Amino acid sequence: QVNSKEGEFQCKEKHAVLLSPVGKLEISGCETGLHEIKLPKMSVLPSGAESAAWEVCEGAEEMTEPLKQCTAWLHAYFCQPARMASLPLPAFHHPLLQRDSFTGQVLWTLLRDVKFGEAVSYKRLAEMAGNSRAARAVGGAMRSNPIPIIIPCHRVICSSGRSGHYGGGNLMKEWLLSHEKLQKEKLAY
Repeated sequence: QVNSKEGEFQCKEKHAVLLSPVGKLEISGCETGLHEIKLPKMSVLPSGAESAAWEVCEGAEEMTEPLKQCTAWLHAYFCQPARMASLPLPAFHHPLLQRDSFTGQVLWTLLRDVKFGEAVSYKRLAEMAGNSRAARAVGGAMRSNPIPIIIPCHRVICSSGRSGHYGGGNLMKEWLLSHEKLQKEKLAY
């Protein structure tokens, strides 16, 4: 039911655009679940008033339940991280997230086991997903992640401590990691 022969979704896809501290995020999904979060490419790091921005700028009236949950979760992530634990994750409706592939296994492991404010190496994530020699495949799984931020591929870094590449660009990856570190420190007090 998820796929047609061409690999397209057989569902009524809805879209919304969210203005976030890192720019416009495009989210899409259907009644069954979230399909994708598209990240903007950042050329400069947001600061001050920009980093406080949050609103739904397109698609609010047609949002499915999974898109509403995604919006609430992302709002908490950027603006009220202490609330994240009490919010449900939206259901996902993307073929890559079927658990029987290594990519799916890696993404689910990352979502479940690498918490807000933590980071993990590609090698360690490969071990956690059950194949210690698959660090390069983990990199491929991160590149194909359809739901960045919620499935936190930005938390996967090189063993050397370098941040590594990111679909939203390295500036966004660094911003997300420092945002989480700062918020985690605030929550600790």
